Amino acid sequence: MRIIAGDWRGRKIVAPKGDTTRPTADRTRERLFSMLTSRLGDFADLQVLDLFSGAGALGLEALSRGAAHCTFVEQDREALKALEKNIETLDAKADVRIGSVLALGLARQPYDLILMDPPYGTGAGAVALDKLNRHGWFSPSSWIAIETSRNENIAVKGFELESERDSGKARLHILRPA
Repeated sequence: MRIIAGDWRGRKIVAPKGDTTRPTADRTRERLFSMLTSRLGDFADLQVLDLFSGAGALGLEALSRGAAHCTFVEQDREALKALEKNIETLDAKADVRIGSVLALGLARQPYDLILMDPPYGTGAGAVALDKLNRHGWFSPSSWIAIETSRNENIAVKGFELESERDSGKARLHILRPA
Protein backbone atom coordinates (compact mmCIF):
# COMPACT_ATOMS: atom_id res chain seq x y z
CA MET A 1 0.00 0.00 0.00
CA ARG A 2 1.10 3.53 -0.74
CA ILE A 3 -0.06 7.04 0.06
CA ILE A 4 -1.82 8.34 -3.07
CA ALA A 5 -1.24 12.12 -2.92
CA GLY A 6 0.07 15.01 -0.85
CA ASP A 7 3.28 15.43 1.13
CA TRP A 8 3.78 11.69 1.55
CA ARG A 9 2.77 10.71 -2.00
CA GLY A 10 4.26 7.37 -2.96
CA ARG A 11 5.41 6.51 0.56
CA LYS A 12 4.78 2.90 1.52
CA ILE A 13 2.64 1.99 4.48
CA VAL A 14 2.36 -1.47 5.97
CA ALA A 15 -0.76 -3.58 6.31
CA PRO A 16 -1.45 -5.80 9.31
CA LYS A 17 -0.48 -9.44 9.21
CA GLY A 18 -3.26 -11.95 8.76
CA ASP A 19 -6.63 -11.57 7.13
CA THR A 20 -8.64 -10.05 9.98
CA THR A 21 -8.21 -6.53 8.59
CA ARG A 22 -9.11 -5.61 5.01
CA PRO A 23 -7.14 -2.51 3.97
CA THR A 24 -8.85 -0.12 1.55
CA ALA A 25 -7.45 -0.74 -1.94
CA ASP A 26 -5.37 2.08 -3.42
CA ARG A 27 -7.84 2.61 -6.29
CA THR A 28 -10.81 2.78 -3.89
CA ARG A 29 -8.93 5.23 -1.65
CA GLU A 30 -8.09 7.34 -4.69
CA ARG A 31 -11.77 7.43 -5.71
CA LEU A 32 -12.89 8.30 -2.16
CA PHE A 33 -10.44 11.18 -1.84
CA SER A 34 -11.41 12.48 -5.26
CA MET A 35 -15.03 12.54 -4.07
CA LEU A 36 -14.03 14.31 -0.85
CA THR A 37 -11.76 16.84 -2.59
CA SER A 38 -14.59 17.87 -4.92
CA ARG A 39 -16.67 18.71 -1.84
CA LEU A 40 -14.07 20.03 0.61
CA GLY A 41 -11.71 21.77 -1.80
CA ASP A 42 -8.73 20.82 0.32
CA PHE A 43 -7.92 19.17 3.64
CA ALA A 44 -6.00 22.08 5.18
CA ASP A 45 -6.41 22.32 8.96
CA LEU A 46 -9.11 19.63 9.19
CA GLN A 47 -9.56 17.58 12.34
CA VAL A 48 -10.01 14.00 11.12
CA LEU A 49 -11.43 10.94 12.86
CA ASP A 50 -10.54 7.55 11.33
CA LEU A 51 -12.83 4.86 12.76
CA PHE A 52 -12.25 1.12 12.29
CA SER A 53 -8.88 2.44 11.12
CA GLY A 54 -6.93 -0.76 10.57
CA ALA A 55 -3.46 0.29 9.34
CA GLY A 56 -4.66 3.90 9.08
CA ALA A 57 -4.55 4.30 5.29
CA LEU A 58 -7.56 6.65 5.19
CA GLY A 59 -6.48 8.96 8.02
CA LEU A 60 -2.87 9.00 6.83
CA GLU A 61 -4.04 9.94 3.34
CA ALA A 62 -5.97 12.89 4.83
CA LEU A 63 -2.89 13.96 6.81
CA SER A 64 -0.71 13.73 3.71
CA ARG A 65 -3.15 16.07 1.97
CA GLY A 66 -2.92 18.72 4.70
CA ALA A 67 -5.23 17.73 7.55
CA ALA A 68 -4.05 19.19 10.87
CA HIS A 69 -4.57 16.08 13.01
CA CYS A 70 -6.11 12.62 12.94
CA THR A 71 -7.48 10.48 15.73
CA PHE A 72 -7.44 6.78 14.88
CA VAL A 73 -9.69 4.24 16.61
CA GLU A 74 -8.85 0.54 16.31
CA GLN A 75 -9.11 -2.55 18.50
CA ASP A 76 -7.37 -5.35 16.56
CA ARG A 77 -3.87 -6.05 17.93
CA GLU A 78 -2.19 -6.72 14.55
CA ALA A 79 -3.86 -3.69 12.98
CA LEU A 80 -2.64 -1.54 15.88
CA LYS A 81 0.95 -2.69 15.33
CA ALA A 82 0.76 -1.71 11.66
CA LEU A 83 -0.99 1.59 12.48
CA GLU A 84 1.60 2.59 15.06
CA LYS A 85 4.45 1.70 12.68
CA ASN A 86 2.86 3.79 9.90
CA ILE A 87 2.35 6.79 12.19
CA GLU A 88 5.96 6.55 13.38
CA THR A 89 7.39 6.10 9.86
CA LEU A 90 5.53 9.16 8.55
CA ASP A 91 5.92 11.18 11.77
CA ALA A 92 2.19 11.84 11.56
CA LYS A 93 0.29 14.29 13.77
CA ALA A 94 -2.01 11.71 15.25
CA ASP A 95 -3.23 9.92 18.31
CA VAL A 96 -4.56 6.39 18.64
CA ARG A 97 -7.48 5.26 20.76
CA ILE A 98 -7.35 1.56 21.43
CA GLY A 99 -10.73 -0.12 21.65
CA SER A 100 -14.06 -0.52 19.96
CA VAL A 101 -15.57 2.38 18.05
CA LEU A 102 -18.87 1.49 19.68
CA ALA A 103 -17.35 1.97 23.15
CA LEU A 104 -16.46 5.64 22.53
CA GLY A 105 -18.12 8.03 24.95
CA LEU A 106 -18.76 11.75 24.71
CA ALA A 107 -16.57 13.72 22.28
CA ARG A 108 -14.22 16.44 23.49
CA GLN A 109 -14.94 18.30 20.24
CA PRO A 110 -16.67 17.53 16.93
CA TYR A 111 -14.53 16.47 13.97
CA ASP A 112 -14.54 18.01 10.48
CA LEU A 113 -14.07 14.76 8.57
CA ILE A 114 -14.98 11.27 9.76
CA LEU A 115 -13.67 8.28 7.82
CA MET A 116 -15.11 4.81 8.50
CA ASP A 117 -14.13 1.44 7.09
CA PRO A 118 -16.08 -1.02 9.26
CA PRO A 119 -16.07 -4.77 8.66
CA TYR A 120 -18.20 -5.54 5.62
CA GLY A 121 -21.67 -6.96 6.16
CA THR A 122 -21.96 -6.07 9.85
CA GLY A 123 -23.95 -2.82 9.79
CA ALA A 124 -21.36 -1.42 12.22
CA GLY A 125 -20.97 1.80 10.22
CA ALA A 126 -24.64 2.74 10.61
CA VAL A 127 -24.65 1.78 14.31
CA ALA A 128 -21.49 3.85 14.94
CA LEU A 129 -22.87 6.81 13.01
CA ASP A 130 -26.04 6.86 15.09
CA LYS A 131 -24.27 6.45 18.43
CA LEU A 132 -21.48 8.95 17.76
CA ASN A 133 -23.99 11.52 16.55
CA ARG A 134 -25.71 11.32 19.95
CA HIS A 135 -22.30 11.75 21.66
CA GLY A 136 -21.26 14.97 19.86
CA TRP A 137 -18.61 13.62 17.46
CA PHE A 138 -20.14 15.49 14.47
CA SER A 139 -21.01 19.13 13.83
CA PRO A 140 -23.52 20.39 11.26
CA SER A 141 -20.58 21.06 8.90
CA SER A 142 -18.94 17.61 9.26
CA TRP A 143 -18.41 15.29 6.32
CA ILE A 144 -18.65 11.53 6.83
CA ALA A 145 -17.26 8.89 4.46
CA ILE A 146 -18.15 5.24 4.98
CA GLU A 147 -16.84 2.29 2.98
CA THR A 148 -19.09 -0.78 2.88
CA SER A 149 -19.41 -3.81 0.68
CA ARG A 150 -21.02 -3.18 -2.67
CA ASN A 151 -24.37 -4.63 -1.57
CA GLU A 152 -24.70 -2.54 1.62
CA ASN A 153 -26.51 0.77 2.01
CA ILE A 154 -26.28 3.32 4.80
CA ALA A 155 -29.45 4.98 6.05
CA VAL A 156 -29.33 6.65 9.46
CA LYS A 157 -31.86 9.12 10.82
CA GLY A 158 -30.35 12.59 11.01
CA PHE A 159 -27.98 12.12 8.04
CA GLU A 160 -28.35 12.84 4.34
CA LEU A 161 -26.59 10.79 1.69
CA GLU A 162 -24.61 13.29 -0.37
CA SER A 163 -23.08 10.78 -2.79
CA GLU A 164 -22.59 7.07 -3.33
CA ARG A 165 -20.16 5.29 -5.69
CA ASP A 166 -19.17 1.68 -6.27
CA SER A 167 -15.47 0.88 -6.51
CA GLY A 168 -14.50 -2.74 -7.02
CA LYS A 169 -16.00 -4.74 -4.14
CA ALA A 170 -16.63 -1.56 -2.15
CA ARG A 171 -19.37 1.05 -1.99
CA LEU A 172 -18.38 4.56 -0.89
CA HIS A 173 -20.96 6.71 0.92
CA ILE A 174 -20.52 10.43 1.59
CA LEU A 175 -22.94 11.76 4.20
CA ARG A 176 -23.73 15.03 5.95
CA PRO A 177 -25.67 15.67 9.14
CA ALA A 178 -29.24 16.65 8.19
